[in-house]
Amino acid sequence: MSDTLDTIFALSSGHPPAAVAVVRISGPRAGAALAAMTGRVGEPRLARLARVRDPANGEPIDQALALWFPGPRSETGEDMAELQLHGGRAVIAAVLGGLGRLEGLRLAEPGEFTRRAFENGRLDLTRVEGLADLIFADTEAQRRQAFNQLRGVLGTKAEGWRTELVAALALIEAGIDFGEEADVPANLMAPALATARRLRDDIAMALADGGRGERLRDGLVVAIAGPPNAGKSSLLNRIARREAAIVSPYAGTTRDVIEVHLDLGGAPVTLLDTAGIRDSDDPVEREGVRRARARAAAADLVLWVTDFSGHEILTMYTADNEFSQTPKWLIRNKLDLVPDPKGNIQRSGIQIIDHRAFAISAKTGLGLDGLLTALTDYARDHLGASEPALVTRQRHRRALGEAGAALERALAEGATGREDIVAEELRLAARALGRLIGRVDVEDILDVIFRDFCIGK
Repeated sequence: MSDTLDTIFALSSGHPPAAVAVVRISGPRAGAALAAMTGRVGEPRLARLARVRDPANGEPIDQALALWFPGPRSETGEDMAELQLHGGRAVIAAVLGGLGRLEGLRLAEPGEFTRRAFENGRLDLTRVEGLADLIFADTEAQRRQAFNQLRGVLGTKAEGWRTELVAALALIEAGIDFGEEADVPANLMAPALATARRLRDDIAMALADGGRGERLRDGLVVAIAGPPNAGKSSLLNRIARREAAIVSPYAGTTRDVIEVHLDLGGAPVTLLDTAGIRDSDDPVEREGVRRARARAAAADLVLWVTDFSGHEILTMYTADNEFSQTPKWLIRNKLDLVPDPKGNIQRSGIQIIDHRAFAISAKTGLGLDGLLTALTDYARDHLGASEPALVTRQRHRRALGEAGAALERALAEGATGREDIVAEELRLAARALGRLIGRVDVEDILDVIFRDFCIGK
């Protein structure tokens, strides 16, 4: 990031044309920039109608709403202004051009407004991550979880834990440094260890969620796999309700993995269409099969698609050891070609993981409702979308794990009376919680977090 003494500006709304465009300005020269564009600064936090002019020649550009937010009571914690313009491309270009010609102003980098809010103490790091997740949320469950983080559900709790740890550490250090003083109570270790024990249990409870928050962020990954010409691409298109994959009667048409993101009853699902699994002399098809096997092995669920035309396909389904540990459902396709489509699926001698099998026709949609209902229920159960998660990223889990481990060591050392070691472990636990909320040692991860933000946010 560049020097935060710069005043930055950017379009903070969607791509034009649009009904309204919001241009945001933040930094020490924000007030001067607002006055140059509209004639005056105006009353704080009061929207006013203003004529926006090019500061170079005074030519009118637009009539807009202008707002002024003096720091530190602003979103970024510094002086900030907004222009709410008509959302035409020419209007936006003229306003951005005018701002760019003012001394001390420059275009913002991705995530720079949010980063300034973090650096000025307006947001902790968990809230920043919640804001990023809220921007990229595709489903209602993801939105709820992200909004909880933006509200500070984890950050507030972690800050409270850290405050208690600092107080416990102060007790032990007082005993170490001033134990001989008459006015210092004896056995300050006991209340400090009681605090450590309670916080250890609280952190362990927060971590004992089976990774539900991370799973919801990533979504359920479902791979459609099976032999060539079984109807995998047709099934993908039928579920996605669009022509996402090429359908062809020729084996080997699908060479690479095709991804489609879906919202199934509020649960995020990524559907993968993979190459038909078979032996081939074609090096390109062999690479497609290799990728298909790898993606299926890493998926949360495999829909193994076959048709009603042979037992060797069923043997392939049960004998494929490369992703034998992944839950698989057997999808018997091309039901429309079966003389008696209401007949039972023949499953004799077949071990089906998860005990799920479906007879469908990807061509006509016959039997698809039952498959989609089962997929929706499976996604909700797998993601735990009905309950908000406290931990939503691997970074959160790692920091809390480090804090919990340090507290465990502190309790073990407390039994031996090693006050100096206990104090150091409590310090390490507090430092881990500080990293979680962004108070200490986070410079190496800030660029990684903010690089995915859009310009203007």
